[in-house]
Amino acid sequence: MEIFNLFHGEADVGPGGDEPPGYELTRAVRVGKAIGATQMGMSIYELPPGQAICPYHFEWTDEEWLIVLAGRPTLRTPEGERTLEPGDTVCFPAGPDGAHHTRNDSEELVRVALLSTKNEFGIAEYPDSDKVGVWAGGQHYMLRRSAQLEYWDGER
Repeated sequence: MEIFNLFHGEADVGPGGDEPPGYELTRAVRVGKAIGATQMGMSIYELPPGQAICPYHFEWTDEEWLIVLAGRPTLRTPEGERTLEPGDTVCFPAGPDGAHHTRNDSEELVRVALLSTKNEFGIAEYPDSDKVGVWAGGQHYMLRRSAQLEYWDGER
């Protein structure tokens, strides 16, 4: 059995280099991968001041939990914004009610864990930018959601 410490384990995944301002300094570690998990996933994110994890979004296929390990992140949900503190745990259900965005508006480092169910296929919507992300079989597609097609489009 592999062991990972949520409070002291080192973040080893840095930015990819193409992130816009506000997302370019966040670091992470894929805990699920580190401990050999296959049915659930967990990532630890370290957010320096002014940084966020990812854009406002929700998952259609997975439930996610946010667990604050250190610092005071700002959480945006469909209900508004609020500041969290260490120990706070929030569930983001699958679907629009689970939309969320986590950022660091404080002057100290924020460390949070995101725990989620893990499906073979993933679908996420990004309401602010009108996108849909699809993950399937090792492929990733980011699409505009506004251009709706009829079921039979291109088949006749």
